[in-house]
Amino acid sequence: MSRLDELIQELCPDGVEYKTLGELGKFYGGITGKSKDDFTDGNAKFITYKNVYSNPALDIDVDDKVKIGDDENQRTLEYGDIIFTGSSETPDECGISSVLTQQTDEKLYLNSFCFVFRFDDTSIMLPDFSKHLFRSSELRYQIGKTANGVTRFNVSKKQMRQVKLPVPPLEVQREIVRILDSFTLLTAELTAELTARKRQYEFYRDDLLTFSNNEVEFKSFGELFDVRNGLNKGKEFFGHGSPIINFTDVYNNRWLAKDSFTGTVEVTPDEIERYSAKKGDVFFTRTSETKEDIGMTSTLIEDVENCVFSGFVLRARPKTDLLLPKFCAYYFSSTAVRNTIVRYASFTTRATTTGEKLSKILVPILSKEKQEKIVYVLDNFDAICSDLNIGLPAEIEARQKQYEYYRDALLTYAATGKIIAQTDRQTDRQTSIIKLIQFVYGSVKISLKNISKHCSSGSTPKKGNSAYYKGGTIPWLRTQDVRFNEIYEATAFITELAVKETSAKWIPENCVIVAISGASAGRCAINKIPLTTNQHCLNIEIDPNMALYKYVFYCVCSQYEELLSRKEGARGDLNASRILSLEIPLPSLKEQERIVGILDRFDALCNDLSSGLPAEIEARQKQYEYYRDRLLNFEPITK
Repeated sequence: MSRLDELIQELCPDGVEYKTLGELGKFYGGITGKSKDDFTDGNAKFITYKNVYSNPALDIDVDDKVKIGDDENQRTLEYGDIIFTGSSETPDECGISSVLTQQTDEKLYLNSFCFVFRFDDTSIMLPDFSKHLFRSSELRYQIGKTANGVTRFNVSKKQMRQVKLPVPPLEVQREIVRILDSFTLLTAELTAELTARKRQYEFYRDDLLTFSNNEVEFKSFGELFDVRNGLNKGKEFFGHGSPIINFTDVYNNRWLAKDSFTGTVEVTPDEIERYSAKKGDVFFTRTSETKEDIGMTSTLIEDVENCVFSGFVLRARPKTDLLLPKFCAYYFSSTAVRNTIVRYASFTTRATTTGEKLSKILVPILSKEKQEKIVYVLDNFDAICSDLNIGLPAEIEARQKQYEYYRDALLTYAATGKIIAQTDRQTDRQTSIIKLIQFVYGSVKISLKNISKHCSSGSTPKKGNSAYYKGGTIPWLRTQDVRFNEIYEATAFITELAVKETSAKWIPENCVIVAISGASAGRCAINKIPLTTNQHCLNIEIDPNMALYKYVFYCVCSQYEELLSRKEGARGDLNASRILSLEIPLPSLKEQERIVGILDRFDALCNDLSSGLPAEIEARQKQYEYYRDRLLNFEPITK
């Protein structure tokens, strides 16, 4: 039993109390009454929208400043505050949370596009627990339902008051935080490495894309591009129809292709004509909560049928064929261009840019041959930073998924108050992880006896008879080699005479082997080759019409603790009847195949070093996400 299991049984065996946000605290807004000038020469730390959106735990080591007068009555953030993004282009991105998890004497002011939830009793929930809880799948689902809008979605604080959340005992919270925080450590390390690589890349990119007036001819952006605003329609038109280039598509991608789009919209032929997106078009984010996020650019590098673009995006359509699409993608994302866009942006309640402001950009006119060379160099450098095989972004993404996997499972409680155990130990890994299958299907169970085609145990030929061992070529499995594993070779061998004269008979490949006695009792394995075993192994040949051998193996692994409870005698032995009476859930063969596929992938990626760190992270991230959602979805107390 894990420490978390013990705490739950001790402190909340009947479930966890749920309360609404309205019962627990109050909402507050960010700063008000500020103009663009207040953010150019500030005197107080300012928490941006992007800071909240990007960090489960608020980053307070920032240089963002806002001017605050001595006589101003602006609310500041406090330790334990939960900050939410108030609006977004899509409902899924509304209400993203960040928590102030550090004590600080420094005054922190919040942007006007976010809002704060503050507990009336700040001792009721650990800030580090909040940072996991409010980004869990269940809470994100509830919060997402509070977002309403047409062209832009906004969180309703009135509806947010009805969001229900579990309030487990503090000791339970601490243990969950301990487990979940361990998953984020490698992500931080990888992110630091990636940041260094990106800075290196940006240095070379900017160097390649910096030209003097003596070197090349420059033209204004307005000479080269026609700019127009995008499509605005009601909420009911989105989610079906033609592909649409949204704010997030442009923000997250240097260039766009057919597989880049995240949204669809119902459009008329006239709208397709007016708001069309064609190969070579350059798109800029038009408006955002911060000036740093406007004018982010992406170029469409291939034609997409009936594609349009959103009203939060500007389309720049080339008037000439002087510029290659991918050269545009790199050049307009360079630091010099980004600085120009930000310098001329408007900032009132929101930061915005326009075609007129983009006309301030000067564009170098190079030969296409030189553009191609620059693109070639930057493509290769970009691959170093971004490619799955040699870069880190995919690793970080996978690690994040691992974290989410565990977060959601660790925050989910069964009605009994029990949870799935978690461990990274080699011998316990299978037994813990395989319990995941219990949540995939129903509770129908069947004994191992009823799905077995044949069962047998082996034999240990007399050690004193060298004829049984010397020169032996027949693989002979001992219980010490049964370690929740797949067996491709044996560590011991016997002779044909031993097979002929003893009970050590051949068993076919893909049997489920369970150790019967000694320290190994209850462990299981699969033989991937025909072999023989000693008498302390129960060898179960599975009926393929009833179950997949690999699925049975995983289920038996998950029941390791149950098998241990069935041991008897001074040595703690099992026997065939105790093992074969073990019941396992039995879904359809198709469902078994799906489950095995998931678990096979997890097992290989998590433990096979040859698969590489990116694959390991991806698998562990999924594991984390599962546990996170399970453990954060508490069973309420029944009255």
